[in-house]
Amino acid sequence: MIELYTWPTPNGHKIHIMLEEIGLPYRVHPVDIGAGAQFEPEFLDISPNNKIPAIVDPEGPDGEAISIFESGAILLYLADKTGRLLATESRLRWQTIEWLMFQMGGVGPMLGQAHHFRGYAPETIPYAVERYTNEAGRLYAVLNRRLGEHPYLAGEYSIADIATFPWLRSYERQGQRLEDFPDLHRWFTAIAARPAVRRGLEVLAEHRSQGPISEAARANLFGTAQYLRR
Repeated sequence: MIELYTWPTPNGHKIHIMLEEIGLPYRVHPVDIGAGAQFEPEFLDISPNNKIPAIVDPEGPDGEAISIFESGAILLYLADKTGRLLATESRLRWQTIEWLMFQMGGVGPMLGQAHHFRGYAPETIPYAVERYTNEAGRLYAVLNRRLGEHPYLAGEYSIADIATFPWLRSYERQGQRLEDFPDLHRWFTAIAARPAVRRGLEVLAEHRSQGPISEAARANLFGTAQYLRR
């Protein structure tokens, strides 16, 4: 059984969805990032960057337990373990990996900054709001163009789609309208309807943040607690 350390964020949902799609049994260990659980020594042992998600697979590649952190690495590991959602043919495999890297290096970080400066920053910084809202729109346009040529990011449904979809669920908070990106909208609707995706999004749903965050949570997520040496 996969031991999953997670919280209901876009990066957490990637792995929830993946595990539901491939059908591996897993046990959820909530890591309340607002309360600072990501800084506990036991979690740092498996996720040294103090970020969710992370997994422990007691049946690793050599039969020994292995821990994996970073959501993209976890998706690649689970795809490799099961032979699912990552093509074996070389060209398609690399297309999947490049769109996965596009999410990891672009979609996640830039949309995360849009979230932060549009909704969480303690003061409004017009330059930052404009910069990251515009960058979000640019990335949406890149995805829309790709999805005008292919039904899914790598041609067939894959870990690239699983990685990207959760980040686009908050499109309004990023200053975007899906109606402005029709091919992306088509893709988004199709993935949202998948049963495994629906199940994955319900993992820890009761812990989704509601309303303004507390000052203690702000410190754990964005402030001084992040920068302590451990």
